[in-house]
Amino acid sequence: MKAIWIALITAVSIAVCQTSPAAASAPAGATARCRDGTYSFSATHSGTCSHHGGVAAWLSSASPATATAPTATGSATVGAPPGAAGDLSLITEPDQGYQPIYTQLASAKHSLDLTMYEFRDARAEQILAADARRGVQVRVLLDHDYIGSYDQATFSYLQQHGVQVRWASSQVEITHEKSFVLDRSSAVIMTGNLTSQYYSTTRDFALVDTDPADVAAIEQTFDLDWADERGVAPDGSDLVWSPGSEQTLVSLIDSARRSLLVENEEIRASAIVGALEAAARRGVEVELVMTRSSEWDGSFDALVRAGVHVRTYSPYAALYIHAKVIEVDDTRVFLGSENFSVGSMQYNRELGLITEAPTIVTGIRRTVTSDYAGAQPWQA
Repeated sequence: MKAIWIALITAVSIAVCQTSPAAASAPAGATARCRDGTYSFSATHSGTCSHHGGVAAWLSSASPATATAPTATGSATVGAPPGAAGDLSLITEPDQGYQPIYTQLASAKHSLDLTMYEFRDARAEQILAADARRGVQVRVLLDHDYIGSYDQATFSYLQQHGVQVRWASSQVEITHEKSFVLDRSSAVIMTGNLTSQYYSTTRDFALVDTDPADVAAIEQTFDLDWADERGVAPDGSDLVWSPGSEQTLVSLIDSARRSLLVENEEIRASAIVGALEAAARRGVEVELVMTRSSEWDGSFDALVRAGVHVRTYSPYAALYIHAKVIEVDDTRVFLGSENFSVGSMQYNRELGLITEAPTIVTGIRRTVTSDYAGAQPWQA
């Protein structure tokens, strides 16, 4: 499908630490040298090199406000994104547009490994093809088990343009993960698919993660799925993998003492519904916002009876809630691809992350609070 061009905001830079050999001069745009020999491109001092042993030296010659990152057609100077927090940066959709994602895809120098549930974005396809032409090893895993031929056109295009592409692992029920790893040094974890027709109307988030343990774990799991082999996905520093994420998400909800702010596309898992009900009954302020579907009516009714504040958008509204987030007590947040269904949490390949990074928590809370305010209260 041809990409639908949407209004693009100015591309944003991210706090990225990349491995670099000892050298007399730092990479262009670097703002700090970390103690483990890597360089940071962080736009602020807060959190810089936090997973790299701390800051060894600040690079005064570098501008703290900008960094240079390549685009599909060359290089561009890009500014710091909202939500930059050490090893994590937040991208909010549809507010920022997909230029930050395109910039990431075009920035690979040696390797790019991408796992995607739905992929219909001609511009993203072209960027991956361009990466491959300039010598980047590009590997793509696409789901085939559930959506069948939906990704076939993308599969064929990428295959014809030098990208290594395979159907996703047969060891899981569905590959619903949306992520990619760049040069084995940074990863992008998304709640949304690469489907351009929905970009301008769909609430989604993405996290750019440069934590070495997280990146290594995501890459290791990609290699496992690429080989279609069974194995355990490593936790990294703070990752949430499916199959097997239900108890982690229930425990996160159970940990709430004051407030829970939740968005999801689906809510059919009794364990999640029960945990939200229990939270409301013990006095936690629980707010849930979703796009309305008759499939969730029973869950909505039960939640409202338990004291959960449920609000919904019409499926025909200008905003569709596709994000999957749980914000707890204004202090920590889950973001990932997991829907609140047994299949998603227990049988699919899914990827999420739990973080306490203040700017990430604040950024997500601000957006979801606004979404909640714009939705209609559910009447049981």
